[in-house]
Amino acid sequence: MPSGLHLTSALLGVLAVGLLFPCDALVIRDASHVTLPISRRLNATGAANLVKLDQARVKNLKTRPRTNVGKASIFDPAITNEVVDYVATVGVGNPPTDYSLLIDTGSSNTWVGAGKAFVQTSTTRDTGNLVVIRMVVSNGRLNGYGAGNQITDQVTLAPGFVIENQSLGVAIDDAGFDGVDGIIGIGPVALTCGTLFPAILDCIPTVTDNAFTQGLIEAHEIGIAFAPTESLEVTNGELTFGGVDESKFTGPLTFVPITSTSPSSEFVGIDQTVTYGTAGTPILSSASGITDTGTTLLLLASDAFATYQTLTGGVPDNATGLLRLTPDQFANLQSLFFHIGDATFEFTPNAQIFPRALNTAIGGQPDSIYLIVNDLGSPSGEGMDFVDGMTFLERFYYVFDIANNRVGFATTQFTDATTN
Repeated sequence: MPSGLHLTSALLGVLAVGLLFPCDALVIRDASHVTLPISRRLNATGAANLVKLDQARVKNLKTRPRTNVGKASIFDPAITNEVVDYVATVGVGNPPTDYSLLIDTGSSNTWVGAGKAFVQTSTTRDTGNLVVIRMVVSNGRLNGYGAGNQITDQVTLAPGFVIENQSLGVAIDDAGFDGVDGIIGIGPVALTCGTLFPAILDCIPTVTDNAFTQGLIEAHEIGIAFAPTESLEVTNGELTFGGVDESKFTGPLTFVPITSTSPSSEFVGIDQTVTYGTAGTPILSSASGITDTGTTLLLLASDAFATYQTLTGGVPDNATGLLRLTPDQFANLQSLFFHIGDATFEFTPNAQIFPRALNTAIGGQPDSIYLIVNDLGSPSGEGMDFVDGMTFLERFYYVFDIANNRVGFATTQFTDATTN
């Protein structure tokens, strides 16, 4: 098997800041979970490209080719915010080689061998298949197609948390996937169906699927905790495989079924209504869309975004592509309210702005105020009318309950934070 293989998606550079595992990093583990610290890295791409590429990601998601053919523990590997995406460190093989992988609920295949060459060990098995998928990673990285050899191998998410015979794609083209080594796909397993050749009718169990099947976790679900970011170097996220981390949320968990509206139903999609302010001005009514860790911004259908822009008075900023507010407009900015199932989640004025401490990192002015709500790039009524991206998910605890085909949300200590 070739080593040093690389993904075929053309991606822009990432500036690494710090080491993945500082020498004084601690692995914290108790009876319920294990947390791994990971350093934060800065993506050098400006937000103007970020907006365009978030829109390109959504277009790609909407048009992706349809498929043709004893009590377990809870484990919480920590994850790292890169301003525009999150990464986790995953070990592959025995002994394991650590890879830095993008966290993505919008895809379900797991890939390695990009920035760091894949290292074959005694546990590596070549299946004879190719993996060919449509890449939908954005956030400063171009969308495209990925292809690689399918292998099975041991995957280590944390000490003692070893998944056997996990399917992986080992990339076969070098296309500049700088700073990260691939993707860990934690979306619905159906997204893997039809991605193998010649086994085109097969689907590929995800890392969460195999962890549950092998008895490593008690529940077939994954909990995700993010947090607003003020620093270019910070470990502020956590993945909980097999349950939820109750220390990460403050309110009750509200669950809603995965939407039945296509194409959002193929992803971690939900139905929601969005209103603005205490008057409850409608922004987006009874719409279907997706929750997505691979999209940075909170994206609304073009007509809904136009309403939001009018209500806020924001003007497009040429340097960043984001809407910009004056201090007086920000003082008058009201909350957005997300009506999901029987619950209403408040997205505060502070949550709606980009962290001002990081303005210059995205090409903005240090004292300017930029909104993280932006245009989806298509009108409502197409079955994917919003994307609740990372800047939304940073304010709430987020659960993908695979067993029951539902999504959960809860408030956290960061829901009302004024850190931005």
